[in-house]
Amino acid sequence: MRTSIATVCLSGTLEEKMRACGAAGFDGIEIFEQDLVVSPHSPEEIRGLAAQLGLSLDLYQPFRDFEGVSEDLLEANLFRAEAKFSLMNRLGIDTMLVCSNVATASIDDDGIAAAQLRRLGEIAARYGIRLAYEALAWGRYVNDYEHAQRIVALADHPNVGTCLDSFHILSRGADPAGIEKIPAEKIFFVQLADAPELSLDVLSWSRHYRVFPGEGAFDLTSFMAHLVRSGYNGPVSLEIFNDVFRQTAEERTAVDAMRSLIWLEERTSVYLAEHDGGRPGYPMRLATLPAVAEPTGFNFAEVLADDTGAVQELLLQLGFRCEGTHRTKPVQLFTAGAARVLLNQQQGRGAAPGISALGLDVQDPLAASSRAVQLKAPPVNRRSQADEAVLQAVSAPDSTEIFLCEATADGTVAWAEEFSPPRASTKEPGSSDGSSAGIGHDRLITHIDHINLSQPWQHFDEAVLFYESTLSLAPRAAQEVPSPMGLVRSQVMCSSDGAVRLALNIAPLGLERSGPGGGSDYPQHVAFACTDVVALARQARERGLDFLPVPANYYEDLRARFRLDDGLLVLLQSLNLLYDRDGDGEFLHFYTATLGNVFFEVVERRKSYDGYGAPNAPVRMAAQYQRARPGGGS
Repeated sequence: MRTSIATVCLSGTLEEKMRACGAAGFDGIEIFEQDLVVSPHSPEEIRGLAAQLGLSLDLYQPFRDFEGVSEDLLEANLFRAEAKFSLMNRLGIDTMLVCSNVATASIDDDGIAAAQLRRLGEIAARYGIRLAYEALAWGRYVNDYEHAQRIVALADHPNVGTCLDSFHILSRGADPAGIEKIPAEKIFFVQLADAPELSLDVLSWSRHYRVFPGEGAFDLTSFMAHLVRSGYNGPVSLEIFNDVFRQTAEERTAVDAMRSLIWLEERTSVYLAEHDGGRPGYPMRLATLPAVAEPTGFNFAEVLADDTGAVQELLLQLGFRCEGTHRTKPVQLFTAGAARVLLNQQQGRGAAPGISALGLDVQDPLAASSRAVQLKAPPVNRRSQADEAVLQAVSAPDSTEIFLCEATADGTVAWAEEFSPPRASTKEPGSSDGSSAGIGHDRLITHIDHINLSQPWQHFDEAVLFYESTLSLAPRAAQEVPSPMGLVRSQVMCSSDGAVRLALNIAPLGLERSGPGGGSDYPQHVAFACTDVVALARQARERGLDFLPVPANYYEDLRARFRLDDGLLVLLQSLNLLYDRDGDGEFLHFYTATLGNVFFEVVERRKSYDGYGAPNAPVRMAAQYQRARPGGGS
């Protein structure tokens, strides 16, 4: 599949956009007219740069408000068009996008529209130019792709064809199956865009909220399947009007764009194989990626800091055991049940505690890593000695390092053998010999339940696509949670069995990090599953754990919502425990204080409760906000 992208999708100058597209691996680009008009470089220089970057120049756009007009206006439009054809010859572009008229059309007559397009086609032919006529969803008389194709057929000119745009088709709820009836030779160009479900007028929806495939609600897989079945074999291009994309770094946006096309190409290939029997011999050849199963669990979570002492103490208070320090790196391993936390001081100079990496158990780490890299995830290379485990890892959009670890039947990990036992002088809170707490903490915590990662607002959709495409995690319904700093949007990415739960939250404005990696300074956390949260909370309190305080008003509200027994309410309040209940079961949990940019949560799921205590999230965020204020406590 030949990939292309419109320059309007990206920020920067035309030259910067072109270099970003070339680096991301696109085959070609569409030149948006405004980008050329404001460029200081001549058409010949732009053509030369494209050749240098290995990019084809696939489309010049847009040519607006041409057809359905009076004769005098038609003459002016033909003069305007011929000037553009001459310019396109200098650029070396042979296809121009002609949008259906939205402003000056005064004649609602398909025959006249077709005759005018035919006259335009005759002039275009003298310049070797093809015209791709596109039905805009808000066109005055032509706003449906099948209507546009009927006009193209009436025009009956070899240089007049149609442009299919997924947004204009799907935003109106049109059935894309009709694409298969269009002769392939009359489909001159194809543009793709996804979009979230919004209740807006279609023009505003289109101009501000388009997103890359896989980041919205449109069924672009079946759209592409219809396109492939039609016999089309030209460029498949992205045309995304999005305020955020046009404000963020063009290199990163281009990579996100390319990832979306690679993933859509694979999904379409799989769809056709399932629905059309094997791999039919359609002209468009679709590439596939290494097939990988979804991850089976969390292997570890890693916290990076200049000084990990406070985090060590907090983990010990929760009942974790220190298994020792890595034999060649300043990294410590703490375990409780199957939950593993690495405290890393390597390259942590000046850094406050924060989640830097997470490990996922997968069946085939090499295949999973290969898939992620082909989806444009940067590989992570950490130095290791000859006798140390080599772990496959890639970097997520927020710079979190994702380690792909081999899942084992008994849950053991080979890399844990690289940690030397702690010295006898290392004591844990509440213990006398430094070897263990001795009061059953490690039998209460069983595994990592979920991990919450904050995302910069401008890259949230990118992160969702990354985890879905590379790791086969499925997005659940997004939620918005009120906080003292505004609404926080949360999106959970989850494996089908719930073994891996990754919550992505949009960080409030002003807390995103600068630099190439991005990321956020908004607190993130690791949640541990346990068998008895009340017992664990009591034991942790004995060890001096600093709980996140919960206001008394919360427990008054619990009484009203759930009619809980007074004794249970007193117990919950005494331990700063939060509670939720639904038709499937109950959820009890507590939070620790925040250290730097990380805190921990301990959860107990009763019966089949599958949520995250969403009604309690505003309570947690308000308490954290209060503590972070001057005089609010440590």
